[in-house]
Amino acid sequence: MPLGLRGKKKARSKDASKLMEGEPVAQSAGSSQCLPQELQPKPKLVFHTQLAHGSATGTVEGFSSIRELYAKIAQAFDISPSEILYCTLSTPKIDMERLLGTQIGLEDLIFAHVKGTQKEVDVYKSEDALGLTITDNGVGYAFIKKIKYGSLMDSVKRVCVGDHIEEINGQNIVGWRHYDVAKMLKELKKDQSFSLKLIEPKKAFEMQPRSGAGKMTAGKITSGKGTLRLRSKGPATVEELPSESDEKAIKKVDCLLELYLGIRDIELATTIFEVGKDKLNPDEFAVALDEALGDFAFPDEFVFDVWGAIGDAKQGRLQ
Repeated sequence: MPLGLRGKKKARSKDASKLMEGEPVAQSAGSSQCLPQELQPKPKLVFHTQLAHGSATGTVEGFSSIRELYAKIAQAFDISPSEILYCTLSTPKIDMERLLGTQIGLEDLIFAHVKGTQKEVDVYKSEDALGLTITDNGVGYAFIKKIKYGSLMDSVKRVCVGDHIEEINGQNIVGWRHYDVAKMLKELKKDQSFSLKLIEPKKAFEMQPRSGAGKMTAGKITSGKGTLRLRSKGPATVEELPSESDEKAIKKVDCLLELYLGIRDIELATTIFEVGKDKLNPDEFAVALDEALGDFAFPDEFVFDVWGAIGDAKQGRLQ
């Protein structure tokens, strides 16, 4: 055997064992191009974050779900994850159009809104409809996304958009999904009073986010048009943003959710659109929607209107 060959074989064997065990292996320049695709190093995404009411800028990385993201933000600012009510993207304001759902643009700066003042409000339900639209942060906190102008709740000035609903009539609802909260509010009896325990977020400064913050620190995936999709199971993935026509359809479905269920949830609207966009007829869509999201018990009128919105999007008729 040639001198030194045994040592080289042992070194290769050791490197192979490191790969099997997931340990890093020193590589020469350009050697990563020779690795199988599944072993190619992936670009690391690092996002900048601030507390919405004012803080230094921190960074977060290595998260795949909303819960993991909140934990990373909490660690960056030495607070409890339970203090975070929700996050907005690229604005510290309580802007319900910029809420973080399960997608983050690769150039977005993440602002975390944390618990502020607790308040209790008594409301007399003089009308069937309260005029509230409810959403949630994905980890158990439901909050008010919209108050209809001129509605009953619009006259109750202590109730504000962005307030977290902690209790209804003394019943703690932390951990409930937004559609269950909306249903409970809808079923409150008319001509009776009810109480709400609310937590408003600490107020944001009137400031503009830094431009360019949140860009990934290595590699190139897109030029600002990508989005990081968070998942409840499995790793987060980088995806392209939906087309303009698809985005219009998703927004229309979100409006229909508010009309029929009293909730706004762009991620749910996206899921409904994805279920329906390849179906050939409304009956096939209804069956698929029931299989995917049967727990919501969507009314037939909602399913019909959603199918119409999807058809309009395909034909380019949505404005």
